[in-house]
Amino acid sequence: MNLILPRGPRHATLSFFLAALLLVACSWLQAATRHHQVAAPDGVQLALQESGDPNGPPLILIHGLLGSHLNWDAQRVDPALQRYRLISFDLRGHGLSGKPQGSAAYSEARRWADDLAAVIAATRGAGQSAASVKPVLVGWSLGAAVITNYLAAYGDDAIAGALYVDGVIEMGNPQQITAHPAVYRDLNAPELRTRLDAQRAFLALCFHTPPGRATFERLLANAALASWDMTRAVFKMEVAAGAGLARMKAPLLLLYGGRDALVKAGPAIARARQLNPRATSILYAESGHAPFLEESQRFNRDLARFADAAQAGRGAAGGR
Repeated sequence: MNLILPRGPRHATLSFFLAALLLVACSWLQAATRHHQVAAPDGVQLALQESGDPNGPPLILIHGLLGSHLNWDAQRVDPALQRYRLISFDLRGHGLSGKPQGSAAYSEARRWADDLAAVIAATRGAGQSAASVKPVLVGWSLGAAVITNYLAAYGDDAIAGALYVDGVIEMGNPQQITAHPAVYRDLNAPELRTRLDAQRAFLALCFHTPPGRATFERLLANAALASWDMTRAVFKMEVAAGAGLARMKAPLLLLYGGRDALVKAGPAIARARQLNPRATSILYAESGHAPFLEESQRFNRDLARFADAAQAGRGAAGGR
């Protein structure tokens, strides 16, 4: 969230106060977050984070390419979401999770699906069956593709619903993905300066309304942690949209930014609804690729409304 304050000495105290509040909130968030490790079936260690009410309805937040759990800070600090059990994990090759070598660790869709299945199983309470506690999955961009591959491999019996946030429906489909050939080429450049500059350009494309400087720089540093093998191989990953979305019976909400510069909202929503006519959608006309950051309060309200409806078995409230 960007705050534009009038300049002048009268507002210096207010600016300092707001900065102090943000620092306190971030410090509280760091202290309140519980960290775990979960082993994927192929041995990759996945960094998992939890906050909110440990007995609340579970939400599993799945970030996108070059991201990590830090993408979801605006959800973790929102008092309105503290009644949920907020679970996130760093995808393989990202953040604090393991970074295996070789392209097969990232190009094989089943591995990403197995990672999510391992997280769902690990966060289920002792003695609880898949039917007793069902999380709502929230996938941003690449994170939505991970959910799709999970659905193709495991079905939706263990989940209450899914929210796709500017989700990738079919990887590499030019009708759904905006072409940025120079950026994607340079993300895999062997020369470090070129690669880092491409990461900055890619991150800038994620926003119609950029976040504050501190947040942008944190996310940029976060991108630099991503595995080079992952960045090179992930674009070869198949997204089993036909098998995954078509077989889904749980509620599915498609939430996209109308000014997304990476994923074409209209064609992506149309393709997802062609595969799953039960899906509903919401368009944020003035958001880019990251509405959960650009319009975080509105997003959090829609997330809560959808999660409550999905976990109560009422379908996708708020969509159309």
